[in-house]
Amino acid sequence: MNNFLKKFTIGEEKEDLQAVITAISNGVVFRGTNLWILIFAIFVASLGLNVNSTAVIIGAMLISPLMGPIMGIGLSMGISDLPLLRKSLSNYGIATLVALATSTLYFFISPLNEAHSEILARTSPTIYDVLIALFGGLAGIVATLSKHKGNVIPGVAIATALMPPLCTAGYGLATWQFSFFTGAFYLYIINTVFIALATLIIVRFFHFPYKQPVKSKTGRIALRIIWAVVLITLLPSIWFGYEMIQQNRFNAKANQFINAEAHFPGDYLLSKKINAAGKKITLVFGGEKITEDEIVSLNKKLPLYKLSSAQLEIKQGFASLSENNLDQKNEQVQQLTDALKIAESKNQQLKRKVDSVLALQKLSAQVFSEIKAQYATVQSAVIQPSLLHTDSLTIVTTLVLLNVTRGFPLSEKAKLENWLKVRLGHPSVHLIIQK
Repeated sequence: MNNFLKKFTIGEEKEDLQAVITAISNGVVFRGTNLWILIFAIFVASLGLNVNSTAVIIGAMLISPLMGPIMGIGLSMGISDLPLLRKSLSNYGIATLVALATSTLYFFISPLNEAHSEILARTSPTIYDVLIALFGGLAGIVATLSKHKGNVIPGVAIATALMPPLCTAGYGLATWQFSFFTGAFYLYIINTVFIALATLIIVRFFHFPYKQPVKSKTGRIALRIIWAVVLITLLPSIWFGYEMIQQNRFNAKANQFINAEAHFPGDYLLSKKINAAGKKITLVFGGEKITEDEIVSLNKKLPLYKLSSAQLEIKQGFASLSENNLDQKNEQVQQLTDALKIAESKNQQLKRKVDSVLALQKLSAQVFSEIKAQYATVQSAVIQPSLLHTDSLTIVTTLVLLNVTRGFPLSEKAKLENWLKVRLGHPSVHLIIQK
């Protein structure tokens, strides 16, 4: 058991604590090279968000130097180093303002203003983002503390994702969508606070040397401020996380209800819209008119799927389109019209094939009767359109196979073949006579 527990110790791998403090302190400052790298990284991340490219966004996160001042904040609080705290906060503020200004400028001049999924994903932070930032921060500071850092730091930069929220906040400012700005900037604050908190926890756990006594009045005030900031940051994310879970459950139950119950004879579901936040399900059907009794019956099944508080709205065919804007109406009308045209074309093709087969059957039966009247020795016949393949070409012909009871004169065969060409209305007839 002791050998197993020893696997979790990092004493032998631990870097000199003073060297760790020096490394983090050096990464706090934003000037010259660091500042230009930040600006370029912001442009790269903004471009990635603008064109919805995950790979480009990951690249921007890898080259971003934003982790430096955040870890500096956590370290300075952990060792009670007020000058380092002031320097970290100052550089963090400069980096944040420069990043916001850069992303706002980019999105202001960019001709692409649509909010893609990569932008939308950074506007609704939850408790899960808190956990990602906390554990990512723990991994980052432990890697910094170790002599064998490996590829942990780049991974932490990707996981905690400091750049995309800042760029999304800039998008919100540039497009005057302040809900985007507040949601994304809150995510950025979550990442900042909990990466710093993770750094503080590890610094205290490994007993980094203090700059001044922890029990001083300043230290106690700082500790209270830390926990106040953590709680203020944490509480909204818990509520948003609860809301997200509830909405996911509503979506799952609504889809289960639609798949199992939303079926009417003679109708088909054109579209569905599930509004989890408003607890509303909208279904658009095409086909025969759905009666009020059927709608009432469908509503009564909602409690079976724990959807008692949900509002179910049934819309039918083209009548439902009057409530939509003109573009949506035209688009849906065109989709339905195209679908009807395709279905009609397929029906016509099928009808022509069926008519052709029936006509051939009728003609074959009539021709056989006429041949039988002329030649009593004919017992059966096969009359079928066919392809005759030769070395040089392929001929479309009509194959006529006659079974006779005894020999059939060659002169009569030529005569019958000419008659069949006229009777079948086809210039090529291949007649085969067999006993």
